[in-house]
Amino acid sequence: MDLDTIMNKHLSRYFDGSKTITEETLQKLLKFLRSAPTSTNIQPNHFYVLSTREGKEKLAANLGERFADNGEKILNASHTIIMTTRADVPEHHLESVFAKERVDGRFPDLTKQERWEYMTRDFVNLRNYTYKDTHHWMEKQTYMVMGLTMMAAAELGVEAMPLEGFDPVTVDKAFNIRETGHTTTVLLALGYPDEAKQYKTPVSRFEPERLFTFA
Repeated sequence: MDLDTIMNKHLSRYFDGSKTITEETLQKLLKFLRSAPTSTNIQPNHFYVLSTREGKEKLAANLGERFADNGEKILNASHTIIMTTRADVPEHHLESVFAKERVDGRFPDLTKQERWEYMTRDFVNLRNYTYKDTHHWMEKQTYMVMGLTMMAAAELGVEAMPLEGFDPVTVDKAFNIRETGHTTTVLLALGYPDEAKQYKTPVSRFEPERLFTFA
């Protein structure tokens, strides 16, 4: 990965609609997305991968009136991922996580698996009843997953643009997302940049002295 190139380029905001991510590249990216870590391995996400014209048009038409300008970005992207997050952590979800860990042999013996399950339940209860921020905590996992996926996309030569400019109510309704126990958190558009609309000016960030404290 060429970090210098990544650090000195602007995030692409407009895509070349004539270019499409190959199926091989897409599957590599989705494999990475599936592998991205979450706190306590809670895996609170479901991802809607939109590649067809119909799917992208449905999303673009349901961004909400004030965000209509983002429709062009979605229509010209090769793919857009609707990244959703669970609204809560029901018992059946925890049981599914634990069952998959056992099948996959995540821990070398049953005693360690049982200890892990106890600690995970305790941590989830802490979020539910002490901090009372369960959904917010899980949304932070979604953003972590998105950030890692953006880096993976860069490694594969694909541009990735996060979009928060949408109305989650209308997006959820259009794709029947809330019926699954999830809600839309963020959109991730993927594709190749429209070079004519790329910013060529220097990237502007604060100086290191303002950003870092060493102790």
